[in-house]
Amino acid sequence: MAIRAATLDEYQVKAVFLFNFTQFVEWPATAFADPGAPFVIGVLGQDPFGRHLDQVVEGERVNGHRIVVRRLDRIEDAAGVHILYVDRSAGPQLAPDAVSRLDAQSTLTVSDADLQAARDVVIRFLNANNRIRLRINVNSAQSAKLVLSSKLLRPAEIVGREGAQ
Repeated sequence: MAIRAATLDEYQVKAVFLFNFTQFVEWPATAFADPGAPFVIGVLGQDPFGRHLDQVVEGERVNGHRIVVRRLDRIEDAAGVHILYVDRSAGPQLAPDAVSRLDAQSTLTVSDADLQAARDVVIRFLNANNRIRLRINVNSAQSAKLVLSSKLLRPAEIVGREGAQ
């Protein structure tokens, strides 16, 4: 899954990716406090999206859950977040086990930075030749009890399983 970023701002494209992940990832029912709970996309650290992310998800739903966007200053505020984008500005504040502590709530972690955490984020954005590509760590997804569609995996660089690079 690659999108040319030449005509769109990089973070406009990444905002669309974040929304599209809702269509290709399955969260366990336990990821929601109740049937009426919103689907939460969190942005940790400096917000590179501006209004783009809010505009992309406005009026959208995921399996009946309305989507809301929350900006977070600390990873400890990520309770109830289903997709957490970790900006590179947040990397230095993260404890080595910070990403893996989100597994219990089945959070899809996404970043474009190498966070040097004990466990990698599930999806890392890579920018190569003005194209945004995905690196997916299947072990991280499995630890978070997330089921990833083959449509998401097929075009991605897969890491975290035996034989994968």
